[in-house]
Amino acid sequence: QVQLVESGGGLVQPGGSLRLSCSASRSTFSFNVMGWYRQAPGKQRELVADITIADRTNYGDSVKGRFTISRDNAKNTVYLQMNSLKPEDTAVYYCNTVPSTVYWGQGTQVTVSS
Repeated sequence: QVQLVESGGGLVQPGGSLRLSCSASRSTFSFNVMGWYRQAPGKQRELVADITIADRTNYGDSVKGRFTISRDNAKNTVYLQMNSLKPEDTAVYYCNTVPSTVYWGQGTQVTVSS
């Protein structure tokens, strides 16, 4: 069974930081590329960062240099450290495999506003 539970979102001022966490079921996490996605109001969901089981990472152009994805394979958890946040980073953030499964967690809201 696929289980994905995101946490760590909140309201932050521009330039601030947040760290998101996602706990996944072992069957989902093991041997898979994991990614963080986001969906802003009125926009399609987009992949912002992903990480392989060997810790190779990729980032979308809009977050490169500001976000860092990491994973703890022993805890079946993936993280997203977000620095220098901008208002355009406001969205609901989700984790999933890459490519994604059809199952999605509830996501965690990130709001960047002064």
